[in-house]
Amino acid sequence: MLKFLFQKRTVQVVCLLLAWFVIHVLLVSLDGFQDDLQKVDVGVVLGNKVELDGTPSERLRYRLDKAAQLYQEGYFPYILVSGGVGMEGFDEAEVMKGYLVQKGIPSDRIITDNRGVNTRMTALNTRKILDDHGLESVMVITQFYHISRTKLAFAQADFAPVYSAHAEYLEWRDLYSLFREFFAYYQYLLKQ
Repeated sequence: MLKFLFQKRTVQVVCLLLAWFVIHVLLVSLDGFQDDLQKVDVGVVLGNKVELDGTPSERLRYRLDKAAQLYQEGYFPYILVSGGVGMEGFDEAEVMKGYLVQKGIPSDRIITDNRGVNTRMTALNTRKILDDHGLESVMVITQFYHISRTKLAFAQADFAPVYSAHAEYLEWRDLYSLFREFFAYYQYLLKQ
C-alpha cells in the first residue's frame, strides 16, 4: 500500500512538473512571437554565433535585419550591438556593426558592446552605456524563445518597460532552445 501511494505521488509530481514546463513554454512562445513595438532610444541586438569566415550566422543575420528594418521605420535612432569574442575568434559586436553598416545604417548610430558575453552582461552593460550617453528606453531584439529571459534581465538592470521584437527566423534547433530557456529563465529569476 505504501509503495502504491509513493508511485501515485511520484506520477502526480511528474505530471505537475510537465504541466509547468508546457505552460511556461507556451507563455514564452506567446511573449516572444508578439512584438511589443514602441519608439525608444535604442534597439539592442543580442549577439550570436559568427561563422568561421567572419560573417554573422543566419540566426544573427535575422536579428540584425530586424533591427535595421525597425531603425529605418523610425522606432529608434540608435542600435546597440552586444556580443563577445566567440570560439571562432571574432568580436561579435564588431561583426554585427559591420553587417549593419553594409545594410545602410550610419556607423555613428551603432553602439558596440564587446563585453556582452551573455544576456545578463548585455543588460548590465547596456544600462551603463545608456547612462553614459544620456539615453533611457530600449527595445531588445533576439530570437522568440529568448525574449522573456532577455526582458527579465533588462528589468533586473533597472529598465522599465522593456519593449521587444523577435527575429523572423525559425529552425528545428528552436525546440532545444525552448527546453534550455525553461531552466535559464528560472536561473535568472532566482539570481537577482
